[in-house]
Amino acid sequence: MRRPSMRNYSLSVTFRRGKPLVAYFYLPRRPGDASARTEKVEPGLLVDYAGDNRPIGIEITAPSQVNLEAINRIFSAARQTPATTDDLASLAVAG
Repeated sequence: MRRPSMRNYSLSVTFRRGKPLVAYFYLPRRPGDASARTEKVEPGLLVDYAGDNRPIGIEITAPSQVNLEAINRIFSAARQTPATTDDLASLAVAG
């Protein structure tokens, strides 16, 4: 029996000529949430925060430079279930 996923995020990827150009992890949001500030946390990774300082998204500006460990450091701080290699599969095309 398969356990239900506890993930509360989704990944959107924009491609150009078949390669990932940019991506965005949507973290849990409340109605009306919008980015109040953005912080660069690692090369190629920016975190968007709501007005109450909750992380609500991760901008991936350099998909070919991002790795699972860097994403999971952000997920851990946001109290999210860790991402897996399958979650980043669409970014693996870069390279």
